Amino acid sequence: MRIIITQNVTLDGRVEMLDDWFDPQAQDDELLAEVRSQTTREQLLLLGRQTFEDFRSYWPGKTDDTTGISAQMDKVDKWVFSSTMTDPQWENSRVMSTDPRLVVAGLRDQPGLDAILTGSITLAHELITAGLVDEYRMFTYPVWQGRGRGFFPDGHRQPPLTLLDSKAFGNGVVYSAYTPAGEVPTSL
Repeated sequence: MRIIITQNVTLDGRVEMLDDWFDPQAQDDELLAEVRSQTTREQLLLLGRQTFEDFRSYWPGKTDDTTGISAQMDKVDKWVFSSTMTDPQWENSRVMSTDPRLVVAGLRDQPGLDAILTGSITLAHELITAGLVDEYRMFTYPVWQGRGRGFFPDGHRQPPLTLLDSKAFGNGVVYSAYTPAGEVPTSL
């Protein structure tokens, strides 16, 4: 199973949304088609507690969602890493209270599709520094935030990356996918 981090990011590399620069339902058709194509390989969604709670308060049963994201979020298996949560209160969700690095390292040895992590900055940074990420996907929005946590942890020396894919969309968003240099994705 491949471990993939997908983040919405500003031009200055910030993923922490401190300003209103991202609306999950305000995507153009091309961008939405790309997101939908990526979810076809999504077997598991990995989330930290805060992002899980944010998603759980927004997505489940959303009847006015024309993007299809709400239905996908309800359907996909979700693992929330938390030492305080006991009942996730969202279908197809499971609380993981063990060390996420051990759990994710074990996932990499399993056959299957993709395990996607989105949002969940602290969890993402843990997996990045542990070297457990097979692919980085960035949807870069044409805004400059100037503050907030970045895609990569501050001070982390990321080895060189190899570009796998890149697309520009009419709304100014640029999608790029990378893998650590020298690594060949197990399956695309």
